[in-house]
Amino acid sequence: MSHPPLPSTQSAVFAVEATAARHGREVRASHDIGRDQTFAGLVGADGAGAGGGDALDAVPHEALLEIAGRPAITVRLFVHDEAVVTVDDIAFDVPRDSVPAFLDSVWSGLVHVRQRTFPPSCTLIVTVPGDAPYREAVTYHQLSPWLAGLMR
Repeated sequence: MSHPPLPSTQSAVFAVEATAARHGREVRASHDIGRDQTFAGLVGADGAGAGGGDALDAVPHEALLEIAGRPAITVRLFVHDEAVVTVDDIAFDVPRDSVPAFLDSVWSGLVHVRQRTFPPSCTLIVTVPGDAPYREAVTYHQLSPWLAGLMR
């Protein structure tokens, strides 16, 4: 399913804040702006290091969003349409355009932990309607009370 495009980090921040507000959550944002602040600026688009690249490049902008409530959620938005959403210490790589739908799924209960007996393992699964489910392994020491309550 195609999600509304979020062409910039700031548009993604606004979309996450709107999604969180619909679910009664507060968002605290910190921004890294400029080549001297962001990972993309430090490494450079070509991997040459800080100062590499064209002078006409857009100013890099990254953001870290901390969302209040249970489960503990942080969203790290990077320059190149990348995002890492961490749900109760489990990190998911999510395309920036899909982050609001991913958060809606978590807060709407479209998330569960699948436990296997043999070989012993746990997987946190977030089902986003219209997309393939997002899956990440969970070690037993990562099981919080919230995650343990989602076991199937």
